[in-house]
Amino acid sequence: MQLFIHLKWFFRRYWHTYTIAMLMLFCVGLINMAIPKLIGEAIDQLLATKQQSATELYLMGLAVGGLLVYLLRYGWRRMLFGTSYKLGNFLRQHFYVRLTKQGQAFYNAHSTGDLMARATNDIDAVEVAAGEGILSGFDGILTFILVLIMMFIFIDWRLAAFAVLPFPFMAVAFYRLSKRIHTQFKDTLDRFSELNDQTQQAMTGIRMIKSMGRERIETEQFDAIAARAADSTYHVQRSEALFGPIIQLSLGAAMLIVLLAGGWQIQAGNLTVGQLTSFTLYLSELIWPMFAFGWLMNIIQRGNAAIERLDELLNLPDTISNSGKQQPNGYQLTVNQLTFAYPESDRPSLQQVSFTLPEQHTLGIAGATGSGKSTLIQLLMRYWESSDDSIRLGGVPVQQLPLASLRGSYAYVPQDSFLFSSSILENIRMGRSDASDAEVYEAAKLAAIHHDIEQFPDGYHTLVGERGVTLSGGQRQRVSIARALISHAPILILDDALSAVDVATEQQIIGHLRQRQQSVIVISHRLSALEQADEIMVLSHGSVVERGSHQQLSAGDGWYGRMAAYQQMEQAMESSYAS
Repeated sequence: MQLFIHLKWFFRRYWHTYTIAMLMLFCVGLINMAIPKLIGEAIDQLLATKQQSATELYLMGLAVGGLLVYLLRYGWRRMLFGTSYKLGNFLRQHFYVRLTKQGQAFYNAHSTGDLMARATNDIDAVEVAAGEGILSGFDGILTFILVLIMMFIFIDWRLAAFAVLPFPFMAVAFYRLSKRIHTQFKDTLDRFSELNDQTQQAMTGIRMIKSMGRERIETEQFDAIAARAADSTYHVQRSEALFGPIIQLSLGAAMLIVLLAGGWQIQAGNLTVGQLTSFTLYLSELIWPMFAFGWLMNIIQRGNAAIERLDELLNLPDTISNSGKQQPNGYQLTVNQLTFAYPESDRPSLQQVSFTLPEQHTLGIAGATGSGKSTLIQLLMRYWESSDDSIRLGGVPVQQLPLASLRGSYAYVPQDSFLFSSSILENIRMGRSDASDAEVYEAAKLAAIHHDIEQFPDGYHTLVGERGVTLSGGQRQRVSIARALISHAPILILDDALSAVDVATEQQIIGHLRQRQQSVIVISHRLSALEQADEIMVLSHGSVVERGSHQQLSAGDGWYGRMAAYQQMEQAMESSYAS
């Protein structure tokens, strides 16, 4: 009953719906109990009078009872299952909201496939338990009690006592079987998560798999995971299949006892044929409660296993707290002695980093791969948590700002530009949902993608496919830049977002950005993108090793100067080959 205790808040909220549904179930149970009684009395009346007319009233009662059962069953099914669907919808919404509030640390620890499995299979199992579980439990118990009352009180208590002898053995078997199913079904959910994760990775990286000729290897890995999932599911199904034989053996033994003892009672004159007929019909009515108890234990154990997996995520605290209440006083960005190490690492990724970015200025950040550039950007937007007061926006520590206000201050374009499976127009408009078409066109012009878009047959209504697969790398980057520019956020961050465009297009975009009233942070391996920055920082192993303008750093003998000389020589060689 752990699942029902966990969901008590939901049952309290919809207590009236469950109450009405259970009242309908109770009425169905009462009518079902009356039917065998009427049949038995009709048989005795027919045997006594030999007149068919004597049974007409009983037949009419059976017809009315059947109609009422039909209407009541329709009513409680609609109310009970409709309410359980609300639970599934609520859990999915709550699950999604919890995912949106988690930081990068959470997603580093949980794969996409596993999260999708919990949002589908696990929630489905809880939803079934809240609907069919309530049905099986209440209806099974109600029918069982009513049948026992009819057999013990209205027919023959001694015969009823003999009939229930096999049931304790069935209860013990059910208990042991349900514990086994709980463990097996939790393993099945884990295997499904693994299978889902493998499928998601294969679909996302299908082009890479084909280009590297890994189809056979990936297929073998998938087959192995699928085989483990199938084997786990087979064990669950094999355990569930034992419920039926246990029920049939118990009811068969009970029926054998009833027929032997009932025949003896008829010969002794203590029981009529009609009463024995009613008794056997009541005993047949126990088939549903027995199956209901088995099905109840099955789906409850499934629901318990699923809710445990969901609780692992739903009860996790937000990796990034959102308790800030202040608003920034302007948009000057200040970083003071920032040091940061990832949770799984003992080595700091950033050490004693300090800088100030005044409003409407441009900061360039350069450095070798792994020097901490992207880590710094993620800390500015609180994807990871930094030490208190080391990062301030508008004079306020970022921890004291609401996340919506903080992240709304940035327009971020990552190197791996992500586009949604929609049209180019809608992808750009996602930066500001109320933007007009004219504003979308203007943002595209600033990102130097407007001309490319007009060359497509459907123009701005061209569908880009999943993750923008129909566009080139440079086109995806420029659409992402247009999406960032249309937001009018006070700080624009380009995290190596110009790596896939040519130098001429890069300079065109940078020139457009200089005309905007906006602070800009540009991270780039190609130093030509940093030439117009007001200040440039060079990071190495998480520390600032150089700082100055492009001209100052290029004239020096540090990493920046050597890289600038190398790239100038590379461009000169390309120009000579082109000529």
